[in-house]
Amino acid sequence: MASESDVETAAADLRRQLAARLEKDGWLRSPEWRAAVEAVSRHVFIPRFYRESVGPGVTTWEPVTPETVGQEEWLRLVYSDETWMTQFDGRDIDWADPKPVSNAAPTSSSTLPSLVVRMLEDLDVHEGMNVLEIGTGTGYSTALMCHRLGVESVTSIETDEGVARRARQALTRAGYIPRLLVGDGRAGHLDGAPYERLIATCGFRNVPPAWLEQVRPGGVILTTLRGWMRSLGLVKLIVTGDSASGWFSDDDPSFMIARQQDAPESLGMVPGPGDGTTRKATHGPEVLTSSGPAFMAQLAAPDARFFAMPVDGGPVCTFLLDSVTDSFAVLAPTDSGWEVRQGGPRRLWDAVESAVTTWEEYGSPNAAAFGVTVSHGQQVVWLGNPNGPQWPLPT
Repeated sequence: MASESDVETAAADLRRQLAARLEKDGWLRSPEWRAAVEAVSRHVFIPRFYRESVGPGVTTWEPVTPETVGQEEWLRLVYSDETWMTQFDGRDIDWADPKPVSNAAPTSSSTLPSLVVRMLEDLDVHEGMNVLEIGTGTGYSTALMCHRLGVESVTSIETDEGVARRARQALTRAGYIPRLLVGDGRAGHLDGAPYERLIATCGFRNVPPAWLEQVRPGGVILTTLRGWMRSLGLVKLIVTGDSASGWFSDDDPSFMIARQQDAPESLGMVPGPGDGTTRKATHGPEVLTSSGPAFMAQLAAPDARFFAMPVDGGPVCTFLLDSVTDSFAVLAPTDSGWEVRQGGPRRLWDAVESAVTTWEEYGSPNAAAFGVTVSHGQQVVWLGNPNGPQWPLPT
């Protein structure tokens, strides 16, 4: 096993290589953030992690430590531009005897560095700014901000006590002692306000009102919005008093949803074969998985989730269920396309098809054509401009 100084020497070279790649690919755009990437030791924040194994069947993650893969390969993986899992189902991992994990949902990770630095660049920070981070995670992005701005300018909130404890230990080891809190990030941290910048490293179904109150006018909120079916993407909001507005980025980076906004365990009541009313469907279930149409489906049915299964030994049908309103849509194949059976207070498939049709009428644009306006009374996603077609976010 290499000595600690040998590890640090190798890691320093890998950090420089990582920074060079991120700069070449356009993610790193400023010398200040490049200096941070070259200075902060990612291996301190993810000394052990899980990676997805390649193989058929159930998704399985395998543990990666210096002991399981060797010191050189472990360091190479740490400084690759990949996301590594560090927790499943909200439970701590027994690293004294780590085992492969399957049939589990990742609940904490170290995000791929290109997305981390891209968001930090988009945050547009300057010396002296007060920054609130929602989602400390491993603490790596927290450390980058501490290096760039100084520990006195950084406040970070983590909802999971175990994750927060390990992040605090790693940050201390790396030489950074910012203000670290354990709690619900939706509430922000009023005692540290006002903030010039707020960055969230988990996904939210809406923008918490407390954030508007704690970010000063002219400040920036950078967060990913998402639903229970998929991510909507990264949005950069400029705060103007008691409201904020801004645009989505042209891609759709995704983070795990904030635990307080995770979907309920029950998908909702599966309708009986005679429930609802039936009509010919204009679109089939492919709109739920195709990039642009799926974005629209998420806006149109924000409380819904979907799955597919055969019905009574017949063809595979797609079920779209809304557990909040007990509405449903069931898509079944026919000789000439699809038919949909709907019931409940909301006609889910009517809403989805209407949203997709609007998107097509506007030229099937990517996410960058959409914006968000947030106030204490309403939160909407709009297309083209704030007076264009609108879809409310769940509040």
